[in-house]
Amino acid sequence: MDWNYFILALGIAAAGYFIGEGLKNFKRPDVLDSLDDDDYELINERDVHYFMGISKEDAKSLIQEHPDIPHILINGKVYYPKAQLREWLLNLGMEQQK
Repeated sequence: MDWNYFILALGIAAAGYFIGEGLKNFKRPDVLDSLDDDDYELINERDVHYFMGISKEDAKSLIQEHPDIPHILINGKVYYPKAQLREWLLNLGMEQQK
């Protein structure tokens, strides 16, 4: 038996399996919607400047200057809940406009 045919058959079988598993949820878009949920996503302290559009230096002093910013401490590392941070920024923007 030629190994090339065996590897080809194995690849086709694997592709068929993965396509079949994907089609199981084809008529259930609610399953895919739950994957896009930002409510539970955490942003690492070193990456929060990307989300907020500020410099790294400004991001380092966020908690000292704004102690009310939503954050959690896990094993000595600071994380920001994405949905709560977005809401906090919107509220901060509204307060600045007043």
